[in-house]
Amino acid sequence: MKAVFASRNSHKAEQVALLLPGVQIISLDDVAPDLILEEPFDSFEENALAKARAARIATGLPVTADDSGLEVDALGGEPGVRSARFAGEAATDRENNRLLVARLRNVPEHLRTCRYRCVAVMILADGRELVAEGLCAGSVLLEGRGALGFGYDPHVVPDGETRTMGEIPLDEKLTFSHRGRAFRALATALAQQE
Repeated sequence: MKAVFASRNSHKAEQVALLLPGVQIISLDDVAPDLILEEPFDSFEENALAKARAARIATGLPVTADDSGLEVDALGGEPGVRSARFAGEAATDRENNRLLVARLRNVPEHLRTCRYRCVAVMILADGRELVAEGLCAGSVLLEGRGALGFGYDPHVVPDGETRTMGEIPLDEKLTFSHRGRAFRALATALAQQE
């Protein structure tokens, strides 16, 4: 099976290709280079479906997509669906992390709990939509560590770990990460459709 991945995030594309081994992932840039993907909603599921539906209309092909982010309890769930744009529409990972740390500077360590959330979706050739979700709980460190991963990974220590997500190799991280859990659940749902 072939499916377009409705994202231009190369880090995510690499992970999805590993997590959906039975699916040949097609780059959105190869089939719809001018398509603008929008995330206008307040839920990960609505945003993931919006991106997938837009790519499906633009390409006519099966599509997979996700929306994911970091929810910090002391910040009322922020940055949430705005994780990639926390410090502004064109914010870099560094700028987003700087704002996160600034907002948590006076929050005691034991209250800096968080979770990564990912909603993965797939639209099949016949138009059926599959949805799966994955969570990875942890806590936020003010001092980042590690150069692996992207986004908030240097500042997030998953529960049961001493390393940050930025210090854990990808193959290991995918066994328990939010994206790993969501796309494995999606792969299971896909297998049940066949």
